[in-house]
Amino acid sequence: MPDDPKPEGANTPESAPQPEPAAPQSPSAEPAAPVAPATAAAPPAASAGGAPPAPAVPPKPPAAAKPAGAAAAARPAAPKAPAVMAATPWESELTADLAAEFGDRISAFQSYLGQNFLVCQPGAAIPILESLRDNHGFEYLVDVTAVHYPDKPEPFELIHIVYSFERNERIRLKTRLKDGEKAASAVPVYITADWLEREVYDMFGIEFEGHPNMKRILLPDEWETFPLRKENSILKMDQRWVQENLGIESGQ
Repeated sequence: MPDDPKPEGANTPESAPQPEPAAPQSPSAEPAAPVAPATAAAPPAASAGGAPPAPAVPPKPPAAAKPAGAAAAARPAAPKAPAVMAATPWESELTADLAAEFGDRISAFQSYLGQNFLVCQPGAAIPILESLRDNHGFEYLVDVTAVHYPDKPEPFELIHIVYSFERNERIRLKTRLKDGEKAASAVPVYITADWLEREVYDMFGIEFEGHPNMKRILLPDEWETFPLRKENSILKMDQRWVQENLGIESGQ
């Protein structure tokens, strides 16, 4: 019986290509080292002394930043120390004349940022103002004011500011007063000292001996405190007067 015809293109087992056998390895060839998986970490190498190294410590996550406002509220910044006035000596023909006239009654001639001033004893203030007006052309009293230093033995510094139009020069005359000590009024020398001294009394409680009308000028006569003294808070006021005269509980 003749063989069955084979489909065109079909390979018989005898004609099918066979894979080539692998080349035989020589006995001296070393087996290939197994390849470690890509994800496996290499073990740490031993140290020179033979002891295994300490395991690596993972880094700590960064601490969360605190809000700036919360940090400021938790710890308020300390107040800055007040700046010390770096005054320099003031020397001029005027200071020489005043030093010759009043001697040690003037304790200092100084200048700060171009502002000239002298420091004198309280009893010398009015004679010095008279000399400045009559002999040196300081005919204008610009202001009378004060500063309160509650921790000093003489807590009040009284300041007269005078100006010369002819010289185009302004100077300050400073005196220091104890609490309750009266200052001599400058009204006989400068009539404009009238209201200026009343304002100093109203704000600081400094009285001027010889003043023609020593009473308050801004606050009511019955007001019991002096607003610019340091022991009085800026929010403190005479609540009794406010309640009685304004009909409200508080002026705040």
